[in-house]
Amino acid sequence: MDRLNTTFSALSDPTRRAMIERLSLGPASVSGLTEPFALSQQMISKHIAYLVRARLVVKTKRGRESVCTLRPEAIKTVSDWATRYRRFWEEHFDKLDVVLNQMKKEEAGDDGKDSE
Repeated sequence: MDRLNTTFSALSDPTRRAMIERLSLGPASVSGLTEPFALSQQMISKHIAYLVRARLVVKTKRGRESVCTLRPEAIKTVSDWATRYRRFWEEHFDKLDVVLNQMKKEEAGDDGKDSE
């Protein structure tokens, strides 16, 4: 659960989510990740470090350049967690539908009795 907390914490920031979105298209250099943001290199490095700590991104050196790559298995962990809760809520909504339909039938039956 600690890893999942770290992952959600990393995804809570819009800049980091935008970086994840960019990395979903393929690896990118640190300078390439910096371009779309009006942030200092130091702030971008902190965001990348957070993503690396959360194990969402792997950062490797290629010559003089650092390249970031998305770890899809980390995103899958979040997806799997959310899917479990989606099933939970869908089951509860299905039960609610049954109750609401029953109430509508009872209400429709009461309307028929009132008109006699």
